[in-house]
Amino acid sequence: MNEDTATVIATYSRRMRLRLADGEEVDARIRGKRIRPVCGDRVHAEPIDNEADWLITGIATRQNELTRPNTRGQTEVLAANIDYLVVVAAAEPKPDWYIVDRYLCAAEFMEIDAAVVFNKTDLAGADQLSAAELAGYTRIGYDVVSCSAKDGQGTADIAALLKDRCAIIVGQSGVGKSSIINRLIGDTKLRTATISDKTGEGRHTTVNSVMIPLPKGGDSARLRGLHRSAASPIAATCVSRIAPSRPASKTAR
Repeated sequence: MNEDTATVIATYSRRMRLRLADGEEVDARIRGKRIRPVCGDRVHAEPIDNEADWLITGIATRQNELTRPNTRGQTEVLAANIDYLVVVAAAEPKPDWYIVDRYLCAAEFMEIDAAVVFNKTDLAGADQLSAAELAGYTRIGYDVVSCSAKDGQGTADIAALLKDRCAIIVGQSGVGKSSIINRLIGDTKLRTATISDKTGEGRHTTVNSVMIPLPKGGDSARLRGLHRSAASPIAATCVSRIAPSRPASKTAR
């Protein structure tokens, strides 16, 4: 049976969605329990006789991994072969710049480029919340974009940054990651949620791990539960490289 090399573009527990080399998308199962593909993985797969599904038989060598510690203290791989990381903060909920710094540290460990996007600039007082911090990120060499997913301002700049890249968009819950992607792809494929009035925090809206093709080229990954990866102790060790004067927050403890 002939094997193809494919890219994992969606994960559903032990089931996957693959993009084959010719662009066709197929559903797939995994051979055995030791193979654990994630979004972005390049895998070896073969068609299953008399079925629509394919079978994943192996994982090609990864260029990099985005990881976090799981509840058992073990390292969990969330995504692979990413070449650009976008950290989103917003005027609401109140930005936690320490979380932004830790995501940027993850990008440094992965040896990939990164950007900081500040969303919801349509809200009153947004400039006061972000101006000094964004200037600092620009000064040390990160791409920086201010935008409003609500009215579209600045989203063309984000699309230009993501062109022909395999990117991942991360950040606090409720900052508008899904809304930004919806603007970029021109529809509402990703379910979005409003900020909880009681807590001021966002409700998590990403149901599955998925790589979304962008109209101007490139892919954007949205991963379930990714907000927890900011707590990685590995990332915490290099925060001083990003913001040496930043006071430690309870997130780091």
